[in-house]
Parts: sequence; structure tokens; C-alpha cells
Amino acid sequence: MTNLPGTGLQVRTHIKPEGVLELSLAEVEVAAPGSDEVVVRVEAAPVNPSDLGLLIGPADLSTARAGGTADNPTLIADISPAGMRAMSARMDESLPVGNEGAGVVIAAGDSPAAQALLGKTVACLGGEMYSQYRKLHVSQCLLLPDGTSARDGASCFVNPLTALSFPETMRMEGHKALVHTAAASNLGQMLNKICIEDGVDVVNIVRKEEQAEILRKIGAKYIVNSSSETFMEDLIDALAATGATLGFDAIGGGSLAGQILIAMEAAINRTAKEYSRYGSATHKQVYIYGRLDVGQTVLPASVGMAWGVGGYLLTPFLQKVGAEARERMRQRVIAGLKTTFASHYSDEISMKDLLNPDIARAYNAKATGEKYLVNPTL
Repeated sequence: MTNLPGTGLQVRTHIKPEGVLELSLAEVEVAAPGSDEVVVRVEAAPVNPSDLGLLIGPADLSTARAGGTADNPTLIADISPAGMRAMSARMDESLPVGNEGAGVVIAAGDSPAAQALLGKTVACLGGEMYSQYRKLHVSQCLLLPDGTSARDGASCFVNPLTALSFPETMRMEGHKALVHTAAASNLGQMLNKICIEDGVDVVNIVRKEEQAEILRKIGAKYIVNSSSETFMEDLIDALAATGATLGFDAIGGGSLAGQILIAMEAAINRTAKEYSRYGSATHKQVYIYGRLDVGQTVLPASVGMAWGVGGYLLTPFLQKVGAEARERMRQRVIAGLKTTFASHYSDEISMKDLLNPDIARAYNAKATGEKYLVNPTL
């Protein structure tokens, strides 16, 4: 076993009773691995929207300011009274952050599975990845092919497996095509590549023409712009052409989920054999899996009598489909790591940079084409 450092740095997020968020770097012990465990020197960890909910929470980053010292910086930002009420369950707890990442195994337990990973580059899913070192069970690690960098493998789990889960859910629930919002995101581009490979139609909703062009370049067929005056007509046309009755919404708040349901109902009624004052009996489903808009979700009438809106998370889906399906999906990600499932980063930053107010405002903006990668070795 390689000599381990006694301690390493880790990013912490802390909501304090006085109504502020504090981000800091904490020095934590690096413990020796157990029999089926490894210690990974983390070299890359993405900043995903799912990380920001814990990292930033309800803090208002327009109030963000630097604190601490040059050697031990902090970021401080104010939280509204409503935000503080929502965060009561995590009040005054210092929490580690970072869902996924990749790095090199520098120490391993004595089991054959752990020893097989020693010195190898692995992708990791286990939380606390904005850390210099992370101890993990071997089941939380995915061995990367020779020649694959930690940067290439850092986003192996959250976006790729989520994108794969959408058509899997479609098939499980008996739908024939998909709708996806925020469709030009890293995840949205992966989804389109998957659906093209699998012969599945996907209706992509974007808000800008530049985003539509991104999707056209990778072969997307059905693209509608929510900022267009003809958005609803265009959406109904695309839904009628594809027969999509299942949507995945990354926006969450506002009227978009309801508009998708209305358009699905209108598309179904185009071919209805007879009129029903109750609307169609075809089930239409929208899953909200993100909250780019944290406002209320508005669901109007005129969506028929068979519809649903619900929350969607990757972890329950993976638990539901079982070990065989999980392994099949993981192997597909590995096979397409530099093609279908490649992630592109606009900036590589250090853990200290995560605490820089200007950089925090930039990565929290979640702008299309701007994805940040944390490198704890910097």
C-alpha cells in the first residue's frame, strides 16, 4: 500500500443560523482503506446542476463576497428568510460536496477486487468528490480504459446514466417517443446521440436559435424554440409527428411542463376518432428532473383526463432496474466515453476557485456550453 498523506483538503458547504451560506476548505483525515475499499487521488470532478443544489442551495450569489484569508479563503452569501425555512433540515451542518469524479487509486485494501484497481484511473460515484483524496468501496468505482484521463472519465455517471435512463423509462412505461427541455445541454446532446443510435424520436425544446444549431449539427430532427411566437404550434406538430407522450423537464418552474401536456393532448386529438368532452384517455407524463427555474410549476386545464407530473431522480431508477441493467448501462458509457458520452468543459478550476465569488456566479449560471471541472490537484 502506498504511503497515504495524513490529511487532505475538502470543500464544505455550511448554512449558518444567522442567514448566510459559507463555502470553505476543510482539512480532513485520509483514512486507510478497508478490505474492499480504495483511496483515490481525485484529479477531476464536474460541477453538475445536481451539485449546485447542495453547494449553493438557496443562497443569493449577487451578495457573494470573499472571506477568510488568502491561504484559507471562504465564500459568504446571504439567504432569504424563505430560503432559510426551506433549509431547516441541514441547518448548521458542514457538508462535503461533489457527486462524481475521477482519479488514480493510490491505496487499496487486500481483497482481489480492490488490489486490481491499485494504480489505475477510475471514475467514482459516491459524493464528497470535491476533495483531494476520497476513500470509496470498490463498487463505487468504474475502471477506465487504458489511456483514458481523469478529465475524460470525470462525468461518467450523472449525465450519461441519466440520459440513458430516459429511453429506458420510455420503454418500461410503454411510450414511443420523448420530449426533452434544456435540450442543448451536455445531457441533452448525449440523449440525442443515444436516441439516434437506438432509433428513438426525441422532441427537443430549446430557448435560443444558437442552441437549436448545436442540436442540428449532431443530427437532431425535431427541435422547437420556446421563445418563438409559433412555439405551441411547432410543438404540437412535432408531437403529432413523433407520437411522444413522455417528457423530461429540466426547467421545473413556470409554465413549460403544462405547455408540454397541453401540446401532447392537442397532438393526440388531431387523430381522435370521436369527440370526448373529458379529453383523451391516452396517458401523458412529464417528469421534472431539474430546477433551472425554482418557481412554482404551473399546470393549466385542457390536458385531458389521463396525465401525470412527477419528480424524477436517477438513483431510484437505477435501484428499480436492477444490477444487470445497471451494468449494461455502465458498459455502454465506457464504450462511448469519447464519443456519445463525451463531456466538454469550458473551464478547469481549483477547489479554491470554487470559493471565488466571481467564479461562483459564473458556474451557478448554468449557461449552455459552459461546464466547469474542478481539479483538486491544482
